[in-house]
Amino acid sequence: MEKARAQWDNPLQFVFACISYAVGLGNVWRFPYLCQMYGGGSFLIPYLIMLVVEGMPLLYLELAVGQRMQQGSIGSWRTISPYLSGVGVASVVVSCFLSMYYNVINAWGFWYLFHSFQNPLPWSVCPLNSNRTGYDEECEAASSTQYFWYRKTLNISPSIQESGAVQWEPALCLILAWLVVYLCILRGTESTGKVVYFTALLPYCVLIIYLGRGLTLHGATNGLIYMFTPKVEQLANPKTWINAATQIFFSLGLGFGSLIAFASYNKPSNDCQKHAVIVSLINSATSIFASIVTFSIYGFKATFNYESCLDKVILLLTNSFDLEDGFLTASNLEEVKDHLASTYPSKYSEVFPSIKNCSLESELDTAVQGTGLAFIVYSEAIKNMEVSQLWSVLYFFMLLMLGIGSMLGNTAAILTPLTDSKVISSHLPKEAISGLVCLINCAVGMVFTMEAGNYWFDIFNDYAATLSLLLIVLVETIALCYVYGLRRFESDLKATTGRALSWYWKVMWAGVSPLLIISLFAFYLSDYILTGTLQYQAWDASQVSAVSADKLS
Repeated sequence: MEKARAQWDNPLQFVFACISYAVGLGNVWRFPYLCQMYGGGSFLIPYLIMLVVEGMPLLYLELAVGQRMQQGSIGSWRTISPYLSGVGVASVVVSCFLSMYYNVINAWGFWYLFHSFQNPLPWSVCPLNSNRTGYDEECEAASSTQYFWYRKTLNISPSIQESGAVQWEPALCLILAWLVVYLCILRGTESTGKVVYFTALLPYCVLIIYLGRGLTLHGATNGLIYMFTPKVEQLANPKTWINAATQIFFSLGLGFGSLIAFASYNKPSNDCQKHAVIVSLINSATSIFASIVTFSIYGFKATFNYESCLDKVILLLTNSFDLEDGFLTASNLEEVKDHLASTYPSKYSEVFPSIKNCSLESELDTAVQGTGLAFIVYSEAIKNMEVSQLWSVLYFFMLLMLGIGSMLGNTAAILTPLTDSKVISSHLPKEAISGLVCLINCAVGMVFTMEAGNYWFDIFNDYAATLSLLLIVLVETIALCYVYGLRRFESDLKATTGRALSWYWKVMWAGVSPLLIISLFAFYLSDYILTGTLQYQAWDASQVSAVSADKLS
């Protein structure tokens, strides 16, 4: 007899699995950046519109397909049409690409978490030089947090051509990250269903704690005002709408096959329409909530840097012109500078090159996303907090929960079609299949722990999945509506769930969402063509900054 398909213990497990997968690092480090770049509070207008016309409909489509077909991505699309097996295969391949490099973020998370127990935090001070006569020059020229990231964590090479050796410490952290993932997926839904309670709920606990702390930090209001102040003129910028649609698309994890895999373990009668709405709303609400936390921290960091800059200028002028201590303050600084420039022009001209231009607005305007926000900007803010070790442990623990939760979805997208295959499952038990997938991905992932590994990470992150996923979801939507038939699928859903499709879902699936995906596909394809050769950010030790470089240069 054919073995019955495993199922979630209850619908709540399924919802938590979807939330744990969809709510990931992009909510913390990508969405705040987009708000910063594209209009602050006004960015929420295109973002919420795209949620309604793109996010919810496509999420429901994938959940409904998985639940109706009771198979992973390959089996589901083969059932719809034998000619569509390639859509499922493409989803598995893209998920493999993602798994190869995504777990490296968790490896970095473990690395920072382990170092968070040191006092002082290792990225809070620069190390001594080889002669022990002063601080390391590269660290002093950059910052202690940048130095720890680029030199201690990555030991980054000057370019992608100089691969360097595998760094054993990040490599061990990567092995640990894959071991954790393996233990979480070992027994399929039986083990994953228990883990998602933690990976879904714990990040919210940490975010709430961080919100309480963030709002009490000096300068937090500067960051929040900056975030919520709308720049309405950005609504006329096409890139604002494109980035809003892209963020919704990738934040929900569409096209990877993970949502189809999760839904395939539901009972056919499960109300996946309700769950699609819940998951998409929670995902978007989390992005906004995480932005409030991020901008409160960001405001603290910007204010701290701004006031530190002012203190240095005040100290410089006080010493250079023998001013009375306490005479020069932030409130009268500009007035005194003008007075000194007019009274002592020659002396002021000598000092002038050393006077920094301090601006709170420019500090807030510094836009950072991705690993730069997660491992440099946040660690810069954390090191200046009281009891910094505690906040560091909480933050990197949250990053790990978000990363591992996403990895559970990525691996489910790969494992479900493999375990559904009678050829493979008849020869290998589920535990062995899971182990092989983790082992192969871990072995390939060692490339990202080399000295040039971060460059390859950036290239995979920017180019490995974007066009592929858009094309996959476009074919999925067209296949369901026009190959399998929208009316036929509607009758299937009504028979199993008892809920009929409203006009909203039908209009979105049949017309609006596919047109939107085609527009995004055309934009990114033209963008890649116009950009030409692949780009990545290389660390230039002489300039102590990241510079744009070509992969083939």
